[in-house]
Amino acid sequence: MIVEEIKEILKEHDYDQSSEIDSRIETMLESIRDDNQYHKLDYIIDWFNEKRKQSDMIVEEIGINDLEKWNVNEKSGNIHHDSDGFFEIIGIKASNTFDREVGKKGWTQPIIAKNPGGILGLLMKKFNGIPHYLLQAKAEPGNIGKLQLSPTLQATTSNLLKAHGGARPLFAEYFDNPKNAKIIYAKWQSEDGGRFYLKSNFNMIVEVDKDEKFEIPDYFIWVTLYQIKQLLKIENFVGPHVRGIISYL
Repeated sequence: MIVEEIKEILKEHDYDQSSEIDSRIETMLESIRDDNQYHKLDYIIDWFNEKRKQSDMIVEEIGINDLEKWNVNEKSGNIHHDSDGFFEIIGIKASNTFDREVGKKGWTQPIIAKNPGGILGLLMKKFNGIPHYLLQAKAEPGNIGKLQLSPTLQATTSNLLKAHGGARPLFAEYFDNPKNAKIIYAKWQSEDGGRFYLKSNFNMIVEVDKDEKFEIPDYFIWVTLYQIKQLLKIENFVGPHVRGIISYL
């Protein structure tokens, strides 16, 4: 009922009545009220801070020559993995850069390359009609605070193919072969061109049926769109991939 009332108000003020207007209004309503059916915002903040305290990952800086299975090509100087299943560090030269601060002389730099795009996916499920999004407290060696709130699935092609020799990422089946799910959003989006060479990832939002059953590990949590937007106000809490995916909503 409230969606129709808002549409009428917009119509009275000559707003465009596009085919997407219902979903846009619903998204707006998701963003302005905390309707999480399980967790209040304060609980989610405390839960995440506790996960950070519990993380036993230790990260220390070491030399390139001390990396296991990573080598420097004697001819090119590129850094690559023995399996050829991961990214490489290559050198690039940018020239004719009239629109940059360095002027036309350009510059050279190392850059991450040869890294086929992966999947960045948010799983969405409605509880009592309210959309909830499944986030994880994910540890990455470069994160401030070690953990950041990340998408349900944050996987490179190497991860999906298990090039690292480990397990396949949780919930991958809902994104690379979604049989029991509805794709809400699925588009290739480019990554930071100052660090990555010709890199993009497949950004997805996938809705599973309200009756779909699966186990949720304790480092995953259901949050609402309102809560994500509130969590964005906390420094270094929400990872860049979540920020990128929800920009569609």
